[in-house]
Amino acid sequence: MPKQVLKHQRIARVLAREIHSGALEPGSRLPGEHALTRRFAVSRATVRQALDELSKQGLISTHAGVGSFVTFDGGLLDNRLGWTRALADQGAQVTTEVLRLEAVRDARLAGELGLDGVEFMALDRLRVLPEGTPVALERSRVPMVPALAEVPLGGLLDGSLTKTLAAVGIRATHGDEWASVRQLAADEATLLRRQVGEVWLDTRRVSRGADGRIVEQVTSLLDPARFQLHLGFGESPDETALGSGDETSARKQPR
Repeated sequence: MPKQVLKHQRIARVLAREIHSGALEPGSRLPGEHALTRRFAVSRATVRQALDELSKQGLISTHAGVGSFVTFDGGLLDNRLGWTRALADQGAQVTTEVLRLEAVRDARLAGELGLDGVEFMALDRLRVLPEGTPVALERSRVPMVPALAEVPLGGLLDGSLTKTLAAVGIRATHGDEWASVRQLAADEATLLRRQVGEVWLDTRRVSRGADGRIVEQVTSLLDPARFQLHLGFGESPDETALGSGDETSARKQPR
């Protein structure tokens, strides 16, 4: 008689096929345990056995820890979508002013990021409320590749850096973010139409692709009256909730 396939083995095989086929992209987050229990109509223990099986095969990795997310007026902003889209999804009436979009050379930044190339696409933007008050100053630096060479001349796709990068096959899957507070310098205060010395939230985010390469560094000055830093930890009961402490990501297994 053929050997009986256990429930967790069946689930592992289904998910493995989805990873191999590309339905679950490298670096993407798998559905949470609750979603998988509903999908396969099994217990949570069975789902955990299946995930453990995939982990042993090198197809997934689970990272425990905390997640940090910026909020605008109390609503979480999903950086994976880009802030233009994320703010719009929150119903925030915030427009974007492009201050700078050009190719630059920055040996110091290249050294900090451990890059050989010193050429970047520089994008500086203001986020402005309807009455004309800026609430954020963002400075993005993207390592320059040939596919981006025409962007400084032609502009961003639909005004979105995320869409522009995706159009040439560049997508951030993970990264790190740091946050502190500091006083505005004179040039920053002029751009933001505020007083020198005002204290703002200062963040720095370094995004990477599934292969670990740097996709973008962005530093942001955020009005603390509108933006806050949200910290999430532990195991989320809903796989769609941002800030899940246990994140399970698909990995591409060499064939």
